[in-house]
This record gives sequence, C-alpha cells and structure tokens, in this order.
Amino acid sequence: MKKVIIGLLVVIVLIQFWPVDRSNPESDAALEIQAPAEIKAILENSCYDCHSNKTIWPWYSYVAPVSWLVADDVKEGREHMNFSEWESYDKKKQGRARDEIWDEVFEDHMPLPKYLRLHSDAALSEAQKQVIKAWALGQDVEADTVQTEKE
Repeated sequence: MKKVIIGLLVVIVLIQFWPVDRSNPESDAALEIQAPAEIKAILENSCYDCHSNKTIWPWYSYVAPVSWLVADDVKEGREHMNFSEWESYDKKKQGRARDEIWDEVFEDHMPLPKYLRLHSDAALSEAQKQVIKAWALGQDVEADTVQTEKE
C-alpha cells in the first residue's frame, strides 16, 4: 500500500510539468464586441473567461489535472465564439451567435454550471437574462432599461 501511495504522489508531481496553454492572445481593440455598456458588462462578468482573449486564469488552472480541463474549456469556448474577435464576424454570423447566446442562457447551459460552482458571481439574474434576450432579439438595450420594439 505504501508503494501505491508513493507512486500516486510521484505521478501527481510529474503531471504538474505537463505543459498547458494558458495564453491570452493579443487582441485588436477594433475587433472587440461593440455592444451597449450593460450587455458588455454582463458578457465580461459571465462569459469572457471562456469566450474572449481576456481570460483570467484562476489558481486552480495551474494545478494538473484540473488545468487540462480548464484550458480545454477555454480553447473550445474561444473556438466556438470569441468576443475579442466579434467584429470580424459578418452580420449573419453575429446574428446566429446572438441567437445561440440567448438559447444557451435560456436553457441555463451558459455560463456552464461547473464554472458557476467556483464563480457564483458569474451567475445571471433574471433581469440580466432579459437584457440578453432583448439584445439577442435586436431590441434596443439602454442602461438598466430594456426598450421593447413596438408591434
């Protein structure tokens, strides 16, 4: 039993040296999402760690094997949609992305539940969800007020 424990400790120490990409690529400010301040604040607080080049890498992202999972989630998130490159998307892609954002928020799939376990401040309130919905549907979003389109 002692050999097994020592072996596990050696493995745990050795996997800490496995390289993990925790980089934040340089971003062109002109490509950053241009959205109303209220939307931008919500996205920065709840989405940017995985969907931008401005990831804040927490302490646990430096401890394997968790670091592998975090880095993979960020890589996948950036590949799927990156707010640091939003303005490089054509209008059609931006529209699809807004629709998808609302779908994911509505279904409580985003922010990821596993992310929220350690980042409860990223949870979206019902009011924030309504602001995202209005923005996704192309309605005007003013500071703290959602202006609905007249029918």
